[in-house]
Amino acid sequence: MRILYFHQYFTTPDGTSGTRSYEMARRLVEQGHHVTLVCGGSGQDNSGLCGKFVQGRRKEIVDGIEVIQLDLPYSNRYGLIKRSLVFFRFAFRCIGVAMKENYDLLFATSTPLTVGLPGIAASILRRKPFVFEVRDLWPELPREMGVVTNPVVLKAMDVLEWSSYHAATRCIGLSPGIVSGITRRGIDTHKVTMIPNGCDLELFHPESGEAIRPEGVAPEDFMAIFSGAHGMANGLDAVLAAAAELKKRGRTDIKLVMIGDGQLKPSLMKQAEEQGLDNCIFLSPISKKELTSLQRGADAGLMILANVPAFYYGTSPNKFFDYISTGLPVLNNYPGWLADLINQNNCGVAVPPENPKAFADALEYLKDHHAERCEMGKKARKLAEREFSREALAGKFVKWIEEAAGHEKSI
Repeated sequence: MRILYFHQYFTTPDGTSGTRSYEMARRLVEQGHHVTLVCGGSGQDNSGLCGKFVQGRRKEIVDGIEVIQLDLPYSNRYGLIKRSLVFFRFAFRCIGVAMKENYDLLFATSTPLTVGLPGIAASILRRKPFVFEVRDLWPELPREMGVVTNPVVLKAMDVLEWSSYHAATRCIGLSPGIVSGITRRGIDTHKVTMIPNGCDLELFHPESGEAIRPEGVAPEDFMAIFSGAHGMANGLDAVLAAAAELKKRGRTDIKLVMIGDGQLKPSLMKQAEEQGLDNCIFLSPISKKELTSLQRGADAGLMILANVPAFYYGTSPNKFFDYISTGLPVLNNYPGWLADLINQNNCGVAVPPENPKAFADALEYLKDHHAERCEMGKKARKLAEREFSREALAGKFVKWIEEAAGHEKSI
C-alpha cells in the first residue's frame, strides 16, 4: 500500500524534536508499505535532514521512508500571525501534493490543525481514505489559554476541526481527553482509537549508555531535567518559582536543568539571572541520542505544563514517556491522566498547580529519600515496558492504518 503522510514537524532521531512520525512511518515501511512523508522546515532547522533544497523542496530516503521536506522555515519563537501564515502555506502546498501524488491512503497528524486541509481535499475530491491523528484539541486549547480570542477565528477553527474529523475514515487520539473530544463532535467510537506517545525502550534504556551532567551540576547534586519547548503552554515560570523557593531554603544541592527553545526562553533566562537563580541551568536543544545521556545522568524528570484544564486529559507529551523509559521518577505539576498514572504506579510525585512550596517540597523529598526515589524509578521503567512500549503501540498503529485502507467510509 502507498501511504502519503503529512507532518509539519517531522524529525529523525538526529533531530531535536519528537520522533513519533519517524517511528510510525518506519514501522509501516517494515510491514511492506511505501511511505512518502511530507514535512516543513528549512536548511537551518533541526530535523536531522541534511540534503540540498531544489526549487523549494528536498528529498531524502530515511530508513526506507521517502521524505519530502518543503522549504518553509518555522520557529516556535514566531508570533501568532507569522506562525499561522507558515501553517497555511504548508497546508496549501500539501493540498497540491495530495492532488497529484499516487497513493492509496492519506495520513495527517496535527498540530497544527490546518494539516487536516489536505486530508479533507483528498477525501472529497479524490475519494481517498484519510486517517487523521489528533495531538491537541483545537479550538479548545488556544481558547482556554487565551492565545486566540477573536470569535470569528475561533469559529473558523471549530469548523475546520469538525470538518477534519468528519472527512476522516478513522481518527487517532493521543490521550483519553482527545479521544473524548473527537467523539463529542459526532464521530462514532468505532472510528476512533487511542494510541499515545510511546517509550523507546532501547534508546532510553537506563543502563545502555553513558550518563553525563552539564557544567554547573556537581556529582553530589540532585538534578531534575525538563526537555521540551519553552513557550506559554509549558508554564516554566513554575520551575523558576520553585527554584526561588529552594534558594530561600538554602538547598543549593538541587539543580533544575531545562533543555530546549521557545518564545519565552530569553525572558525565562533573564528572569533567572535577575533573581540570582544559579540553580537553574538552560541548555540549547539537543538530539534524542544526546538527550539519552543527560537523562541517564539525571535524578528526576519534570513534567511541567501551564495550569489549563484542557491539558489535564488532552495532551500526551513526549517527555513523560522519555522519562519513564529512562527509569526516572516524574515530578508532575498539574492534574489529569498523567498525574493519575504517576499516583497509581507510585513512579513519581504529582503536586498541585501554581504551588511553588509544594513543588520545592517534592524536589527536597526526592533528593533526601534516595532509596524511595530509586524504587520510583524502577516502577517508572516497569510502567514504560508494560503499557507504553513503542513496538506494541506501533503495531496497533499499523493495524489501524491497514484496516482504514479497506474500511468503507460513511460521512
